[in-house]
Amino acid sequence: MGTQEWSIQDLAKAAGTTSRTLRHYGQLGLLTPSRIGANGYRYYDQNSLVRLQRILLLRELGLGLPVIADVLAGEQDPAAALRTHLELLRQEQDRIRRQIESVHSTLHKTERGEQLMAAEVFDGFDHTQYKDEVIERWGKDAYESGDKWWNSMSDADKQAFMQTHLDIAADYGKAHAAGLAPDNAQVQAVVQRHRDWLGVGWQNRAVVKEAFIGLGEMYAADPRFAANYDVHGAGTAEFVRDAMKVYAEAAL
Repeated sequence: MGTQEWSIQDLAKAAGTTSRTLRHYGQLGLLTPSRIGANGYRYYDQNSLVRLQRILLLRELGLGLPVIADVLAGEQDPAAALRTHLELLRQEQDRIRRQIESVHSTLHKTERGEQLMAAEVFDGFDHTQYKDEVIERWGKDAYESGDKWWNSMSDADKQAFMQTHLDIAADYGKAHAAGLAPDNAQVQAVVQRHRDWLGVGWQNRAVVKEAFIGLGEMYAADPRFAANYDVHGAGTAEFVRDAMKVYAEAAL
């Protein structure tokens, strides 16, 4: 009996991804086909399935593709690697549990009109988890500069900085709930505060149009960021994205 194989289309479907993504992984040396047929089609065996599982799990932990390549290159024992990953997943499970509790608390306090505390709201959130993602998007210098700035702040300054964003997110939510349009002057005033807040975090580097619009799109597209706004009402993240684009087109 021959070893079972999967075509690139079947493997992509089973993994919930696309053939294009698998080809990209192949180009990077992350996932090479077990064989290529005479017709040029790519086929993958069981070892490929295990390797793809590792890639997808590491992606879910926020690692960039270059880092994943280094991790996989240093692994000799797949079973040992999976045991290590199980431990990482358990740690991630604990972090997500804390995030869920944090969001529940934020939701209940928002509904009751109680004051939010930054330390409580951001329990379970760690900016370093996005290190590889930030480096992949904006470069190593951007991450290292931001990390150095963040670590130079006192706990009180960090909480004040995070509280400012909480207040901005809450005001976006109020404007959205009130039915205001993204280009409304009141909404645009909130966006101006948002831009100023980002300017502090970017250490007074120019907040350029393309980056500002791209950030708004990421707020709406990435559930991790959308949750910061949608806690104030479904669709708020999309509202923020649209308001940021209006501002960028007019002022940046």
